[in-house]
Amino acid sequence: MDTLRVRDAKDVEEVVRAAIAGEQPLEIVGHGTKRGIGQPMATNAVLDVSALNAVSAYEPNELIITVQAGAPLADVQSLIDSKNQQFAFEPIDTSALTGISGNGTIGGMIGSGLAGPRRIKAGGARDHLLGAHAVSGFGDSFKTGGRVVKNVTGYDLCKLLTGAWGTLAVMTEVTLKVMPKPESERTLVLAGLDDVAANRAMTAALGSPFDVSGAAHLPNSAFRPATGAPADFASQGRAVTLLRLEGIAASVADRAASLGKALAPFGSVEMLEDAASATLWSAIRDAEPFAASGALGAWPVWRIVCPPASGSALGQALARETGGDVIYDWGGGLIWAALPPKPDAQAAMVRQRVEAAGGHASLIRASEEIRRNVDVFHPQSGGIAALSERVRHSFDPKIILNRGRMVRVSAS
Repeated sequence: MDTLRVRDAKDVEEVVRAAIAGEQPLEIVGHGTKRGIGQPMATNAVLDVSALNAVSAYEPNELIITVQAGAPLADVQSLIDSKNQQFAFEPIDTSALTGISGNGTIGGMIGSGLAGPRRIKAGGARDHLLGAHAVSGFGDSFKTGGRVVKNVTGYDLCKLLTGAWGTLAVMTEVTLKVMPKPESERTLVLAGLDDVAANRAMTAALGSPFDVSGAAHLPNSAFRPATGAPADFASQGRAVTLLRLEGIAASVADRAASLGKALAPFGSVEMLEDAASATLWSAIRDAEPFAASGALGAWPVWRIVCPPASGSALGQALARETGGDVIYDWGGGLIWAALPPKPDAQAAMVRQRVEAAGGHASLIRASEEIRRNVDVFHPQSGGIAALSERVRHSFDPKIILNRGRMVRVSAS
């Protein structure tokens, strides 16, 4: 397979134009940590943007950073952490889940659009993307958005690039909002609740005035290993419901005490502070209970988004009917489901259940053979699919960029 390494946006333009002329689709790659997610692509050429790795500008006082798309995410996070700042949407590290180790890039973070537990409060990646430079499937560079929150240049087209998995354009540079890191955090732990009671507890907490920034539930499971941060609390024969508070230390302490009293009807409350709390939420963010190196590493993993009120019933039904395991985030609105291996990863049953609950499901981990024969991303309804096709055609009419990554199509 030919690997085409580029040094700047001009190189990207030339590679894309050559691909158009030769009718050769391109796989867009940074460090390749998410190559195992999505439909397998039929291509003989890889466009490697990892050399586009510079931080173009960082203005901590303005809470914005401009960085090239191939920059390692960990390096950028280390830079903003040195100024006590963060990406508030908590970008997911998929390496534990997929078993593909490495350092993901900023472009991969935007292209996948996967956000962590704080999404319920801070929004997703697209809410923090201010602007982008990219090369379209026409081989032309374009700029959308800007460097300030209220900029409307390009009619916010940059938002379309978030979650597009590289199928619309090759990002070369992005501008993102950063936010101050909280001074303190505490996690309230409720033990022994079933899924329905946990859903009620999370709903009560999120509806309270105490500004909850994380709400997750790990049911009692015989499958999960007795190691790691979540296992420290969930491996003792009990389920755990986790509620996070962040902010100024005095405020967090006061809100934690008040929320603990409000949740008294659900049981006694334990408390985790700062480092212990952060470690636990990092594991929840990355779905570490279903890590590829763990007991369920050979099981397909689904990422299901649904109305939070439907989460507990949906998760229980999936676990009961398949013999699988689930964990809940976003107050029940996000379900990670590891299901026993089947030739189709039980896609028909999963999607039937998910659609009945008003949600959608993506197959995040599965073998290449399964992903070749199953829709990895939830099939869109007719009207939405037609709109998506028109948008894609306006960016990449020849389907040169990541052909077949999101929707199964012929390689020809």
